[in-house]
Amino acid sequence: MDQAETLREQGFALHQAGRLVEAERLYRQSLAQDAEDPTTCYMLGVLCLQQGRAAEALTLLGKALDEEPDDPELLGHHGLALHELKRFDEALKDFDKALGHDSGFALGHFYRGNTLRAMDRHEEALVAYEKLRALTPGFAGGWYGRGVSLAQLGRTAEALSACDQAVKLEPTHGQAWYQRGDLLQKMKKLPEALASYDQAVRLLPNFAGGWTNRASVLLGLKRWRDALDSADRALVLGANAAAWSNRSMALAQLNDRRGALESIERALALEPDLADALCNLSSILCGKRDYEGALTAADRAIAIQPRHADAWHNRGAALQGLHRYGEGLATYEKALELNPAHAAALVGAAGLANQVCDFARRARYAPMIDKMVREDGIVAPFTFLAYPADDMLRRRCAENYQRHSFPERPPPLWTGQHYRHDRIRIAYLSADFHQHATAHLMAGLFEHHDRARFEVSAWSFGQDEESPMRTRLRNAFEHFHEVRDKSDTEVARLLREAEIDIAIDLKGPTREARLGIFAARPTPVQAQYLGYPGTVGVDFIDYIIADAIVAPFESQAGFTEKIVHLPHSYQVNDDKRPIAPNPPSRAQAGLGDGFVFCAFNGAWKITPEFFAIWMRLLAAVPGSQLWLIQDNPSATANLRREAAARDIDPSRLVFAPHMGHDEHLARHALADLFLDNLPCNAHTTASDALWAGLPVITCRGDSFSGRVAASLLTAIGLPELVTENAADYEALALELARNPERLRAIRTTLAANRRTEPLFDTGRFTRAIETVYVRMTEIAQAGEPPQSFAVQ
Repeated sequence: MDQAETLREQGFALHQAGRLVEAERLYRQSLAQDAEDPTTCYMLGVLCLQQGRAAEALTLLGKALDEEPDDPELLGHHGLALHELKRFDEALKDFDKALGHDSGFALGHFYRGNTLRAMDRHEEALVAYEKLRALTPGFAGGWYGRGVSLAQLGRTAEALSACDQAVKLEPTHGQAWYQRGDLLQKMKKLPEALASYDQAVRLLPNFAGGWTNRASVLLGLKRWRDALDSADRALVLGANAAAWSNRSMALAQLNDRRGALESIERALALEPDLADALCNLSSILCGKRDYEGALTAADRAIAIQPRHADAWHNRGAALQGLHRYGEGLATYEKALELNPAHAAALVGAAGLANQVCDFARRARYAPMIDKMVREDGIVAPFTFLAYPADDMLRRRCAENYQRHSFPERPPPLWTGQHYRHDRIRIAYLSADFHQHATAHLMAGLFEHHDRARFEVSAWSFGQDEESPMRTRLRNAFEHFHEVRDKSDTEVARLLREAEIDIAIDLKGPTREARLGIFAARPTPVQAQYLGYPGTVGVDFIDYIIADAIVAPFESQAGFTEKIVHLPHSYQVNDDKRPIAPNPPSRAQAGLGDGFVFCAFNGAWKITPEFFAIWMRLLAAVPGSQLWLIQDNPSATANLRREAAARDIDPSRLVFAPHMGHDEHLARHALADLFLDNLPCNAHTTASDALWAGLPVITCRGDSFSGRVAASLLTAIGLPELVTENAADYEALALELARNPERLRAIRTTLAANRRTEPLFDTGRFTRAIETVYVRMTEIAQAGEPPQSFAVQ
């Protein structure tokens, strides 16, 4: 054996042992002795292929092929080098030539299948893999390749079976585990998909795609923090748009909107036309109330991928945010057409069917929504307010929704420490510290707090507007914190550092809610008040501040929070609300001289059952009119059409435009009677009417949201305007419309009671709710669990 051959054999031994650097050094020393030796060129060419140096490998293998042009294995490796260089047609010629010399060359069929697969010629690839299977049925790589091609052809179940066989034959086949995870994810078998991806990243820890897709599955499982960790692992291995997109969605779910937006922008910088990333961007921008931007992003995603149901859903949400409700409804229904199982699109469509008063659609969606709630589906509690339910079913809806929102909980920040402050520290958290119904009701309370006993702060995560109300609120609090750009975790830590005794959520499960702050348990006592008329459905909110009418103690099973009763109505009112001095005339408001029924609730609260009652009242009271808020053009058109269908002249429905709050209060004087409805009563709207001197009649409902007006009327000393069923409600409305003397007496009583009864006594209310805060603090400091109680 000459020296060149000796060096080659020594190199081959090292090559076999995986010591590639040393093997290459000896191969090159051998070639220095004999530069044209085909065997050494072949061996070194294979080594270069293994190291990803395809061009160098092609040169070496070409030299070997010049000497041995008919060797199947040599042709196979030469074809592999061409494949790696994406010269697929030439590679196929090598494989075909090799198989022409030896049809039993199993790897030739394998290589050929892989190249055909790379060329998207999957049917031909399957033929190659089938021939491979006939020759070597125990070769895992062939089963894996078969699985990939079957997946590309949409034959998902067969593809999964092939990948199952691959990992059974070769449990360390990382790519097969990865492909199996993809297939299971597509089949919505997320726990099984996660298990496959876990195997893939264990075997291929430096494969970014495995970590990226694992993050995607974790998002589907609502494991936001784990998804974030997995996306970050992918990004450590190299920038990839899908990983940035997944990171963005995890941060968005954790209410880190700034980080979410930064991450999605990184994704789109890498792949501007990535439809999933554009879809995610639209979702994030909706969360930031940039609805125009969200609409643009959704439209871009749809232009790239017209059947992207999530993008259509997000487009609907953006249109809803822009108050383009008719378009939004049609868009949600397009998402449902593409994916009939799209629960969020169904809930969006059901909500907008109410918003535009499309009673036919409401009738179609109502049983679907009810069924979703009863079967633990995800329905936004606020949307469900428009549908009949008792407190128990509303609790179920809220708990379903919150299980989706909070599948995992961060460790508590407050762990039992006792604070000994001179004053009780109260934090109010809301997105509504601006011109909003909540602010109109609560501003006086914030101003009336006893600063000798309470240190009161606002934590605002909503819009920052320049308005008299915003200025008033800033002046009402000792501390006003702007936290809309901070994540839930950041805000929770700030509350803990501030040693807040009681944190009050003023949003509940409504738009712009930030319950994730409370999930971190930053304070000893956590309560919800006013923002949502019902249970939040989580165990980290201790109390709901209510009254004996809206939430009697016997309804406790319908609430996850402990019920606390204020002595009169739970609803605070501001006794400084100004009423404009010069209301318009009836003619200026578009009203005639007849009896005016007023129903200023939002359009989404108008149900076909109560609208039918109103139309019967118009028919029974000649010359009467129904005065409604001009909510949106679609609702206006639909209600007029419904009136005509009941033989009522649509012109008898008069729609009042939106105007300043003081002017809105003033125009109530033009109406004769306010008509409430179910299942969701007038809340702020009812107290507005009563404050303005307009009598309200209501029908007591089956849940908190349907008992609010009864609470208000009792607290103003007019319980006789509360009815217990729809028939009595209709009879009372008709009686008052036909009996001007009785109605006049009620108006006189209302005018007198405004200044004497509890409903509009802000100071009295403040003393009562401060008593609640003291008792909550005493219970917590005694180490006792939250408990229901009433303030006398």
